[in-house]
Amino acid sequence: MEIVHLLRAMAVELGLHSARFAQRHGMHPTDVRALIALMDAARAGEEMTAGRLGAELGLNSAGTTALIDRLERAGHVRRTRGREDRRRVVVEVDERAVELGQAFFGPLIGRTVELLRGYDDRERAAIRGFLTGVRDAAAQDGCTAGGPRPDATGRPHSGAAPPPHPGTTGRPRSGATPPPDPAAE
Repeated sequence: MEIVHLLRAMAVELGLHSARFAQRHGMHPTDVRALIALMDAARAGEEMTAGRLGAELGLNSAGTTALIDRLERAGHVRRTRGREDRRRVVVEVDERAVELGQAFFGPLIGRTVELLRGYDDRERAAIRGFLTGVRDAAAQDGCTAGGPRPDATGRPHSGAAPPPHPGTTGRPRSGATPPPDPAAE
């Protein structure tokens, strides 16, 4: 149970770190989640439409439009035409928003990468497998407990997560919440 408690504490600290970023830059936590989803899509080479972004965040059409308008006014995102289908409007993160995130989250990412250098390939594979399993269990539990349904990629539609670390594979799921503390009940 010690590892479960540490994992919960880590999730809480990462959530607080993300909340400090949002507060410092006059953003709503959903704004940060949207930027993370957009950066994840860009990293995967995928285009993000407003509809897909709204589905990933669990927002209705009006809420998604208000979110994108707010982020666009702040200079964090832009609407562009799709690469292959020019009729589609896609949402992209502006480089200034990426730089803002790097300035804030970069030191934490750097310390995390440095910690990982202390582990060999086999140990890093075990860590990756464990974290992936916990993320998937949290996403599945959210679905079975009446929480948000996953999108087509299996990702839950809501929650907050820090930006992924450079060099990771796949797209981290937004919204993995810490498991409840059975000892605290």
